[in-house]
Amino acid sequence: MEFTTEPFDLDAPAHAVVASEVIQAAELDAVDVGPFGNTAEGGADQVLTAVDALPRRALEAGATRVSLQVNVIGEGEK
Repeated sequence: MEFTTEPFDLDAPAHAVVASEVIQAAELDAVDVGPFGNTAEGGADQVLTAVDALPRRALEAGATRVSLQVNVIGEGEK
């Protein structure tokens, strides 16, 4: 999955911190959090749990937009 939260600010606004915390706490296989985009990989149940929590928590923390993309990758397609 890939996601970003807005409004953008290099000083890590509260909604970005919360989104990062949600992803870091999820039981995912790989997480890469950066200033311009974030990615996470894992099993369907773990990703879908994070997909449910991430926008809810980010919006509660002041995000005005959450962009989210989920891709299904089969075995050996990484």
